[in-house]
Amino acid sequence: MSDPGLPDVNLLLVDDLRENLVALEALVRGPGRRVFTAQDGDEALSLMLEHPFALAIVDVQMPSMDGFELAELMRGPERTRHIPIVFVTAAGRELNYAFRGYESGAVDVLYKPLDPQAVRSKVEVFVNLFRQRQELLGLKTQLEHAVRVRDDFMSMVSHELRNPLNTLYLQAQLRQRIAAKGQVPELPAFRQMVAREEHQIRSMIRLLDDMIDVSRARTGRLAVALRPIDLAGVSRRAVESMQEQARAAGTPLTVEGPARLPVNGDEFRLEQVLLNLMTNALRYGRGQPVCVRLEAAGGEACVTVQDQGPGIAPDDQERIFQQFERGPTGENIPGLGLGLFISREIMQAHGGRLELRSAPGEGAAFTLRLPLAPSPA
Repeated sequence: MSDPGLPDVNLLLVDDLRENLVALEALVRGPGRRVFTAQDGDEALSLMLEHPFALAIVDVQMPSMDGFELAELMRGPERTRHIPIVFVTAAGRELNYAFRGYESGAVDVLYKPLDPQAVRSKVEVFVNLFRQRQELLGLKTQLEHAVRVRDDFMSMVSHELRNPLNTLYLQAQLRQRIAAKGQVPELPAFRQMVAREEHQIRSMIRLLDDMIDVSRARTGRLAVALRPIDLAGVSRRAVESMQEQARAAGTPLTVEGPARLPVNGDEFRLEQVLLNLMTNALRYGRGQPVCVRLEAAGGEACVTVQDQGPGIAPDDQERIFQQFERGPTGENIPGLGLGLFISREIMQAHGGRLELRSAPGEGAAFTLRLPLAPSPA
C-alpha cells in the first residue's frame, strides 16, 4: 500500500522485444509506481534525461546498443550516473555476464526465465532505497534552510541590538565628559537624555521578548492565561499608549466602536498583539491616519487596525506572517519581522484568528477575532 502523500517512484524497463516489456511490467508495477518502457538505448537515455528513476532493468542482448553499452553511456551525465541498473539476460551463467555487468556499473544480474518473486523483492528494495534517499535530500534541504535562517536571524539580532547599544554607549560617554568638566546638565536636556535611554532599553527588551516568544511558539509553549476581560478597554488603553509614537510619526491614531467587548482572554498578550499591529501601521502607513475599529459581529469581538499605506499584494499576504518576514516596501524598516508571526500564534492560542484584508494601494486592515463572552449580570 503506497502512501498517498508521497510522489510516485519511476521505474525504467529496457528491452527490444515488446512482449518482454509487457511481461516484466506486469511483475513490477504497483501502487505508487510509474513504469516507463524503452525498446532501445537511445530511447532509454532520453527518458532518463527527462525523469528521475529509482531503478533501470535493462536487457543485455539488444541489437543496436546492448545493455553494457547503455550502462557505459549512463556513467557520463550526472542525472543518470546514479541510477541503479539490474541486467536481464537469457545467456547461461557460464558466459560470466555477471562479472561484466558489475564492471559496467550494474548492481545485480537476473537470468531468464525470471523468478517473479525475486524480481518483485528486488524492485521493492530499490523503491524503498529511492524513497529513503529522497527523504534524506529533503531533510538536507530543510537543514540548509534552517542554517540560513539561523545565520540571517543572528545577523538581524546583531544589527537590531547594536543600534540601541551604540546610542546608550554614546550617551554614557557624553555624561562622562560633562561630569569630567564638573558641569551639571540642565533639567530639560537631562530629561530628554533619560527618555532616549528608556526608549532604547525598551526596544531591546521588546526584541528579547520577541525572541523568547518565537522559541515558545516553535515548541508549543506559548501559553495564555484566559480570564474575563473587556477587549474594548484593552484596545483603548493600547491606543493611548501609542499616541506619543503616533505623534512622532506625524500619524493621527484614533479608536472608535462600542464601549465594551467582553471576551475571555489574556490581557497582556492581546495588548501585545494590538501594539504589534499599531506599530506596523505607523511604520508602513507613511504618515496617513490609522484607525482602530471595535465591533461585535456574528458572536465575535473584532478589533481592526486599518492603515492607509501602500497595501500588501495577495502573493505576500501569507508570507508576511512567517518568521523574519516584513512588508515588501523596499524601505529600510527596523525590526526582525517577528511581530505578525507572534501575533498570529497568540491569537491561535486564544482560539481566535488574525486576518488580513489588503490590496496594493489600498492600505491594510488587520483584524483580530475572539468569541464574545456573556456580559456579567
